[in-house]
Amino acid sequence: MNALSIAGLSKTYGDNVHALKGIDLDVPDGDFFALLGPNGAGKSTAIGIISALVNKTAGKVEVFGHDIDREPEAAKASIGLVPQEFNFNMFEPVLPTVLNVAGYNGISRKVALSRAEYYLKKLDLWDKRKAASRQLSGGMKRRLMIARALVHEPRLLILDEPTAGVDLEIRRSMWEFLTELNEQHGTTIILTTHYLEEAEALCRNVAIIDGGKIVERGAVAQLLSRSMQETFVLDTRANPDAAPSLPPFTLRLRSENRMEVDVPHGHTINELFQGLSEQGIEITSLRNKTNRLEEFFLRLVHRKTEANT
Repeated sequence: MNALSIAGLSKTYGDNVHALKGIDLDVPDGDFFALLGPNGAGKSTAIGIISALVNKTAGKVEVFGHDIDREPEAAKASIGLVPQEFNFNMFEPVLPTVLNVAGYNGISRKVALSRAEYYLKKLDLWDKRKAASRQLSGGMKRRLMIARALVHEPRLLILDEPTAGVDLEIRRSMWEFLTELNEQHGTTIILTTHYLEEAEALCRNVAIIDGGKIVERGAVAQLLSRSMQETFVLDTRANPDAAPSLPPFTLRLRSENRMEVDVPHGHTINELFQGLSEQGIEITSLRNKTNRLEEFFLRLVHRKTEANT
C-alpha cells in the first residue's frame, strides 16, 4: 500500500489562479520523499489539500488507502503535519502544547504524557517543558512543532520547510532524528525544503513541481546521475600561472592555488587527476562547488523556460 496516492489533483482559486493542474503522485509506505520546487510552484497547496486545510477543486487523494473525502477522520489520524509557520499558542508551556494535540486525537492522558516525554527528550526540549513557547529559540520552536506532530504517532509525517532559519548544528541534529524516525520506526516522511542538500542527504525519492505540475520524479540518485556535469573546487600545491587545458574538462583559475573544474557526465575524477599529474599539477584537496540536486533543478527549470520561449 502507498502511504500517499494522488490522482488528477487540481486546485483553482477564486481569481482563476491554477495552483495545481492535475498532478499524479504516489509515495510508497516507508519512503523518505522530497517534494521540491520554486516559490509558488504548488507545494504548499498540495500539502494543504492532503492535510485537509485546503479544499481541492478536483482529483482524488488517499492516505494509506483512506480517501480524504469519504474517510476524512481516518486519513487525518494517519498524518502528522509540521507547517512552515509557527501556529501554536506562544504563551502556553511546551508540555501542554504537545499534550493538547494528543487529547484532540483521543489519546489517554497516561499515554500522552509518556509519548510527550519521549519526543521532547529526543528533540532536546524536555528541560524546557515548563517554559512558555515564546521563550524558545527559533530552532527549539521548530523542534516543538515536530514533537507536537508526532505525539499521536502518525504513519505519515509531512514537513514543510522544517529547518528554515535553523543554524547548521541544530539542522544536523534534526536530520539525525528524522533519519532514525524513518529507518527505525518506519514512518513515511514527505519533506519540502529550500535547503536542497537536505533532499540529497535524507531522501530516497523526489518529485519536482513547477507551475502546478509535476515536471520530474524518480530516485534522487537516478536524477543526479542525469546531471550533465559536476563542478569541483581544487586546491593545488603550486600556484599555476594559468588554468591548464585538459579536454574534456574545463578548468578556471580562481585565485592563488585554487581552480574550478567542470567534470562532464561519463568522466571521472581519476581521469582528471591523471591529466593534471601529467602536467605537473598536484592537487591537495577537492570538494563540490554546489549541491548536485540544486544544479539539476536549475537546469531543469532553465530548459523548460527555453522551451516555452
